Amino acid sequence: MNTATVAAGATLGLEVGNHVPQNYKEVAISGLALCAGLIGVRMFLQSKNAIVVVASVALGGVLGMALGIAGGVDSFAEWCRQRLGGGSTFNEGLITTSVLFCVGPMTLLGCLQDGVEGKIDLLAIKSTLDGIGAFFFAATLGAGVLVTAGIVLVFQGAITLAARSLQRLAKDEQLLAETSAVGGALMLGISINMLNLRSLRMETYLPALVLAPCFVWLARKLEARKEETV
Repeated sequence: MNTATVAAGATLGLEVGNHVPQNYKEVAISGLALCAGLIGVRMFLQSKNAIVVVASVALGGVLGMALGIAGGVDSFAEWCRQRLGGGSTFNEGLITTSVLFCVGPMTLLGCLQDGVEGKIDLLAIKSTLDGIGAFFFAATLGAGVLVTAGIVLVFQGAITLAARSLQRLAKDEQLLAETSAVGGALMLGISINMLNLRSLRMETYLPALVLAPCFVWLARKLEARKEETV
C-alpha cells in the first residue's frame, strides 16, 4: 500500500510538474523543507540522552564515509536515471525522499504492527502522507522520487517480514526515542539541503541509525556497572 501511494503520487507529480511554473515549484519545495525541518526537530527533542545522538551521528558519518555510501548511492541513482530519464535533480529527489519516507518511528512501528498483529492503521496514515509528499517532490525534483517507491517496498517489506524478531524494539521506549532522534537529525539535514543553505550528503550518515541502538545498549551497560561499583 505504501509503495503504491508513493508510486501513484510520484507519477501524478511527474505528469503535472511540467505544467507548473518554476517559481511555484520552488515555493512548494521550500514549504516541504520547512515542514521536514520542524518534524526533524520534534523527533530530535524526543531524545533522553543527547550524547547518544551526537555520538551516533558523528561516528555514523565517519563510518558512512569509510564505507563509501555516498558513492554507492550516486552510482545507483545514475544507473536508474539513465534508464528512466531525468534531469539534474534526479539524484536529489531519490535521496531526499528515501530518507524522508523510510526514517522515523511511524515506519518502524507501522511495519511491526503490520507484521505482528496484521493491523495497517499506522501504515495507512503514513501511506497517505507519503503519497501527498511524493506528488509535490516529483513535481519539483523529477523521476528520482518514483524510484523511492521501490526502496520503500524493499526497506519496509524487510522490517515487516522480520517483525516478530524486532518486536521488542518497539517496546523499548529509550531505544526508539534515541533512534528517532537520530532520524530527526538526518531529516533536519535534508531540510537544510532543500533550502540550499548548505550541501550535506545525508546518505553518508545512515549508519547512525544502526549505531544509535548500539550506543543505547552501551550506555545501559556502563550505567549498570557504575551502580554495581557504588
